[in-house]
Amino acid sequence: MKKIAIIALLLVSGATMAQKMKVKSGDFKFIQGQKEINVEFVYENLKLMKENLTEAEYVKNRSTELNEKTKGNGDIWKKKWEGSKEMIWNPKFLELMNTVMTKDKKDMSFQEGLSSAKYTLIVDVVWIYPGWDVAMMKQPAKVTTVLKFVETANKSNVVLEVSSENSPGDQWGSNFSNESRIGEGFAKTGKSLAKMILKEAF
Repeated sequence: MKKIAIIALLLVSGATMAQKMKVKSGDFKFIQGQKEINVEFVYENLKLMKENLTEAEYVKNRSTELNEKTKGNGDIWKKKWEGSKEMIWNPKFLELMNTVMTKDKKDMSFQEGLSSAKYTLIVDVVWIYPGWDVAMMKQPAKVTTVLKFVETANKSNVVLEVSSENSPGDQWGSNFSNESRIGEGFAKTGKSLAKMILKEAF
């Protein structure tokens, strides 16, 4: 049992180390003096699993699998999945970004629907691995995004682009919900981006 616990801990630690955030273009100068940043989430380019399934393929396969095990469970899961973006993933990202800024006493907020903000952060979600949790053994979720800061009035003008690869999603203890684990990956992405902004812009 002790060996299993150590292996599980190593799996989590290894996943945490795997996150990579890199500036692809632009810089952080535009951040200075901004109090509000609009945020938009894009899922049109999303692929899932190691097979790079489209979201439609993944949802169909997963709901069919669950329905075959227990009739109706796949349909219930499908509704949970569809609601996860608005109810878990997007809020987790925003919550951690704003929490990091507040703790550092920065008067800046990241919110959806701020059409009057000069700049918009487009969170393009390009890959998700849901992970798994079976008693003492677990594999964290992973979330990969392209984070683009653009002018709200001219979104073709990208002032900063950051890639975030394999942001790990996990919690202490057991977490048997794929959607919740993925949400922790979004939280980690938001937290890491906020820390990068604090380091590079202030």
